Amino acid sequence: MKRKTGVLLGRLMRNIMRSPDTIITVAVTPIMMMLLFVYVFGGAIETGTDNYVNYLLPGILLITIASGVAYTSLRLFTDVKSGLMARFITMPIKRSSILWAHVLTSIVSNALTVVIVILVAFLMGFRSDADILAWLAVGGILGLFTLALTWLAIIPGLTAGSMEGATAYSYPLIFLPFISSAFVPTDTMPKLVRAFAENQPVTSIVNSIRSLLDQGIVGSGIWIALAWCIGTMVIAYLIASKIFKRQLR
Repeated sequence: MKRKTGVLLGRLMRNIMRSPDTIITVAVTPIMMMLLFVYVFGGAIETGTDNYVNYLLPGILLITIASGVAYTSLRLFTDVKSGLMARFITMPIKRSSILWAHVLTSIVSNALTVVIVILVAFLMGFRSDADILAWLAVGGILGLFTLALTWLAIIPGLTAGSMEGATAYSYPLIFLPFISSAFVPTDTMPKLVRAFAENQPVTSIVNSIRSLLDQGIVGSGIWIALAWCIGTMVIAYLIASKIFKRQLR
């Protein structure tokens, strides 16, 4: 299975490398947002920190990943509608390798994009005292978040009737960070908005990443962040697998 998955992964990665504008396009929007919020709005936003880009970066990284996984839906949708998926199914390969190749491609491509965004943040003045273990923990959280959103992306990739339908699900995910602690502290929000912001997944994930990058430590909130990521990933995986098996019949 590993060898077949590797071959399918290589096919998808070659397509991305032949058209690197995919990664660049995904990176451009969050970078532009980061520039806008830091240099235009940053002076008017009170976050209790001296360096707004440090406060902002975790939320921007989540938006970057949410934008990137939309291409997973699109690649899978293209394989299904072009008949390539049907050809793969008739070949002597494990069926799950087909989906896992798309999932691994999402992880690799999103990791590349996240690195680009972080490098730009450093150029804008981002600084962190976190040690290597804290950075690895941040990478682990972002990896779980990517897996969770990627398995969500598999579902419309398999079921959508149009290219627009395959990617439309990502729009709420991209805008969810705006109603969280990603851009401003939640205690500045009206009561109802604050209640939603403090109890949705992005806030716990952003706060955990921010604490790791700022102090190298996290509190109990990381367990909430991990529960959201793992719970979403498991549920999405089960639904996507069921849909895929039904399409094999």
